[in-house]
Amino acid sequence: MASAMAKQAPKIVSKTSAGGSGAAGAAGGPPIMPLASPLMGKKKKPFLGMPAPLGYVPGLGRGATGFTTRSDIGPARDANDPVDDRHAPPGKRTVGDQMKKNQDDDDEDLNDTNYDEFNGYAGSLFSSGPYEKDDEEADAIYAALDKRMDERRKERRELREKEEIEKYRMERPKIQQQFSDLKRKLAEVSEEEWLSIPEVGDARNKRQRNPRYEKLTPVPDSFFSKHLQTGENHTTVDPLQGLGGLNTPYPGSMTPGLMTPGTGELDMRKIGQARNTLMDMRLSQVSDSVSGQTVVDPKGYLTDLNSMIPTHGGDISDIKKARLLLKSVRETNPHHPPAWIASARLEEVTGKLQVARNLIMKGTEMCPKSEDVWLEAARLQPGDTAKAVVAQAVRHLPQSVRIYIRAAELETDIRAKKRVLRKALENVSKSVRLWKTAVELEEPEDARIMLSRAVECCPTSVELWLALARLETYENARRVLNKARENIPTDRHIWITAAKLEEANGNTQMVDKIIDRAITSLHANGVEINREQWIQDAEECDKAGSVATCQAVIRAVIGIAIEEEDRKHTWMEDAESCVAHGALECARAIYAHALQVFPSKKSVWLRAAYFEKNHGTRESLEALLQRAVAHCPKAEVLWLMGAKSKWLAEDVPAARSILALAFQANPNSEEIWLAAVKLESENNEYERARRLLAKARSSAPTARVFMKSVKLEWVLGNIEAAQELCTEALKHYEDFPKLWMMRGQIEEQCENMDKAREAYNQGLKKCPHSVALWLLLSRLEERVGQLTRARAILEKARLKNPQSPELWLESVRLEFRAGLKNIANTLMAKALQECPNSGILWAEAVFLEARPQRKTKSVDALKKCEHDPHVLLAVAKLFWSERKITKAREWFLRTVKIEPDLGDAWALFYKFELQHGTEEQQEEVRKRCENAEPRHGELWCAESKHVLNWQKKTGEILAQVATKIKNTF
Repeated sequence: MASAMAKQAPKIVSKTSAGGSGAAGAAGGPPIMPLASPLMGKKKKPFLGMPAPLGYVPGLGRGATGFTTRSDIGPARDANDPVDDRHAPPGKRTVGDQMKKNQDDDDEDLNDTNYDEFNGYAGSLFSSGPYEKDDEEADAIYAALDKRMDERRKERRELREKEEIEKYRMERPKIQQQFSDLKRKLAEVSEEEWLSIPEVGDARNKRQRNPRYEKLTPVPDSFFSKHLQTGENHTTVDPLQGLGGLNTPYPGSMTPGLMTPGTGELDMRKIGQARNTLMDMRLSQVSDSVSGQTVVDPKGYLTDLNSMIPTHGGDISDIKKARLLLKSVRETNPHHPPAWIASARLEEVTGKLQVARNLIMKGTEMCPKSEDVWLEAARLQPGDTAKAVVAQAVRHLPQSVRIYIRAAELETDIRAKKRVLRKALENVSKSVRLWKTAVELEEPEDARIMLSRAVECCPTSVELWLALARLETYENARRVLNKARENIPTDRHIWITAAKLEEANGNTQMVDKIIDRAITSLHANGVEINREQWIQDAEECDKAGSVATCQAVIRAVIGIAIEEEDRKHTWMEDAESCVAHGALECARAIYAHALQVFPSKKSVWLRAAYFEKNHGTRESLEALLQRAVAHCPKAEVLWLMGAKSKWLAEDVPAARSILALAFQANPNSEEIWLAAVKLESENNEYERARRLLAKARSSAPTARVFMKSVKLEWVLGNIEAAQELCTEALKHYEDFPKLWMMRGQIEEQCENMDKAREAYNQGLKKCPHSVALWLLLSRLEERVGQLTRARAILEKARLKNPQSPELWLESVRLEFRAGLKNIANTLMAKALQECPNSGILWAEAVFLEARPQRKTKSVDALKKCEHDPHVLLAVAKLFWSERKITKAREWFLRTVKIEPDLGDAWALFYKFELQHGTEEQQEEVRKRCENAEPRHGELWCAESKHVLNWQKKTGEILAQVATKIKNTF
């Protein structure tokens, strides 16, 4: 704009001057000379005739402004005129669109949403200004600073990014990683199992299964040659076009170059021969001139590639820098061994093995006394050359043990190895490592001779002494160990080996003396007795079968460095640790010592009894329990364990005698009374059981005694006697809910629904917080068809017992059984709001969802209740329903491990194994369930507490519950 104004200023002046001269010329007179002026004699201004400075606007100081004519900017264009670009996109096809776009580009978005407190606006505030040289210099400086700062933090950032990527891969593994365990397990699949896998059915329709492929038939050469000749006539124009039609520019009869010269036909056979010749030429170009084998061979090709590509992860520029740096280190300090080793390894990883060998050999010349350089040279060199290198190393370093070991490793013949090691022992006779390596190659007799010499050369090596003692006879071994003890009075292993030696030869009475003498001797020599190390030694003795030595060590060190008040707690932890490590005799010795120190502690006797029950024999358990009840006669559980052990061994008289002794020690014990009743009733001695219960009601009346009395009469079919006993019991114990439940269930069994309802209602008045009573009443109303009343009862129960997941679960199932799935889902949502950590609700919620949503729901359930057995069981059932057998079995195992008392889990697991497992797996589940003796679970209790199943064993109930389970999920 300024330059345009500068150009216009002289135009204005020239127009006025031209006008003046024109007038004078018109008059025809001589030219008018300018009048003399006082300014004429002054010097001409220096800026006249020079170009205007940049940005200068003439007359701007006095308010004048320049103007632009149409000739400066070209002809005017309308906004709707098309642009010059014929292929412009839809939004840029008119002049107006282009102007609007340019205006939008110039206008910056300075809205508040585009502003950041730290970075400012997203765009550049000065992007509309001119980009000058100082801007370019500033940008270059800032770019250099950014690059420098980026290099400073590069390693840390790359490390952090690598950790983030690894963490991301762990959280979100690839599909390939998720199935890696399954791929590994494919290696275990036998051929029979592979062949027995059923074929996957084809779900496509008939048209997709049998597509009609396009049939292609090879065309003979004669067809092409025939049509090439007939194509010459197709060069005329349709006569319908008239005389004004276009003549073809290429008449077929005169088309040059489209036919083979001189023949007029195309020879396909010659083309095929030429193609074969060309292929032979290409194959000969890539063939090896020496061996004649082509490089296209895939094995050789890949081998060549592996030799060419570096096997490291660095960049080429990094290698060059490292090579330059190591060269500088070698030149500045040529006697520095690590520089030569690092240089050789750099060349090795980049594939330049010969350069590495040359470097390391030069390193051996510069550092002939460096053991590491010689070993690296021997590693890099091939077999025979490596032997020569090692021989040269031995001349420079005749006392180096590692070089001798490397020399022995390079030999392939056993005799050569022995010769090298014996030569080494002549030079380095004090090396324990050399002696051990040499002895390992010898036969037992020669090894004994060598060890006798070895202990003379290395009298402080415990391993050599012990190895010699193992190879000697009993008497010689005792002498060897005595010598070892004299030479090394501070090592405990010699004493423990002596004790094991005596035990192995039947002198068990000497074992305790040796261990006690060991403790005394080590104390006298200033050795601190480390209790944990000695217990570990005892565990090793236990695993080696030296039981007496193991027990002697435990007795000697179990009380060392322990405060008196911490003894019991520490010893129990030690025993559990030994059991976890498989050292059962150590644990038994710890329990025996603890029982000697704390003979009246019931908890210690109980732990010892449970240990014998799980890991010992029945005889050892009964012997322990006899001692236990002698020291703790008031401990009812110990009497009951003894009686049960006798009963399981089918020795009922002995069990009765134990319970009789228990009665004498605990005359009014409810547990012992009930145990005696159970013993008699299980052995079909019903009259004796009745008499015992009658005596118990008179001497030790409790609610449980009355309940067992009612239960006995009920299961034996004496309904009237049971009702009378129940009425009598409720007079004394009206706040005991189980009596009300039994009364109502007896009436239900007799089809007296009104009396049953009355019994439940009376019970709820006395026991409003008994959830089981509310559930029984609700199910009674549902059974008689009073759905609305059942719903009202459950709602009232939830008001009386807030945050009760069992009541919420029953409400949800009530609606589901009635077919009202929407209401059931709504109730479940409310239930999870009130009881967000209830496992039984989450387990039910998983299977309320449709199949596609169950997996997501199970993930939510595991987040809320990670270790709840009901949720784990629901996940196992989910995998079972999806036919993921291995995963389902893993989750079933996890469930029964977390909660072995849940009978439903065992029943479902057993049902699963019946369908998908082997007989061994089914038997294992059944045995584990019998050992666990589960007592809880909705399905389990419904069968185990049924009056018809009162005498059935755990295994029978397991099979019965499993048969009633249906795969409704």
